[in-house]
Amino acid sequence: MIRETKAAATAEAESPLSLKRRARRMGRILAETHPDAHCELDFTNPLQLAVATILSAQSTDKKINEVTPKLFARYPTAAAYAGADRAELEELIRPTGFYRNKATSLIKLGAALVERHDGEVPGRMTDLVALPGMGRKTANVILGNAFDVPGITVDTHFGRLVGRWRWTAETDPVKIEFAVGDLFEKRDWTMLSHRVIFHGRRVCHARKPACGACTLAKLCPSYGTGPTDPVAAGKLLKGPRVAELAAAAGVPAP
Repeated sequence: MIRETKAAATAEAESPLSLKRRARRMGRILAETHPDAHCELDFTNPLQLAVATILSAQSTDKKINEVTPKLFARYPTAAAYAGADRAELEELIRPTGFYRNKATSLIKLGAALVERHDGEVPGRMTDLVALPGMGRKTANVILGNAFDVPGITVDTHFGRLVGRWRWTAETDPVKIEFAVGDLFEKRDWTMLSHRVIFHGRRVCHARKPACGACTLAKLCPSYGTGPTDPVAAGKLLKGPRVAELAAAAGVPAP
């Protein structure tokens, strides 16, 4: 049975060293809790990942993965996006939302890649963030998953959870990225991002986190934000591994 601990009381007075130790311990638990963590956008090359990540804004990975097979087949190269018929492109990506702005980003991205990088997606942060539609979040997704260059992806789940865990008080995504990066070895950044995001989608929900069915409960300063009763919390778990998540937390399977 998971019980409330002194984490909430001690977090305020944490020293930098204590915070780093607690964060890394939580990171190890996340690795055990989510061995299936990975980038949930489907892709086979850097260009496809760049396009999928741009489309994922204000949408779900599931919806993006439904749209991209036909999109990738129609536009296999940067030059294809640069020369795309806007109406046709917009219609293909309409289900992802904000399709007009996204179409503009994809056409401009294709043109910039052709003009500056011979049609290839570059593998450096400085080059990526200079491209249309690219910010550090998108760049880190591409670097970490297409080029094996460690990066921290600060999406809404990541920012919300590291705040709840009091890994940082920063609210700006770039400042969050650097603050959390200081707590972990660089080699762990990409997988840490996936695991935190998985935890946010499956356990630590925005409105009602499954506190009573969370493997991080003993180390979480925000324990009690959601139901602490194991049965009630277990019913909040989501994803394809609900039974395993419950077992890892030591609570009954829902």
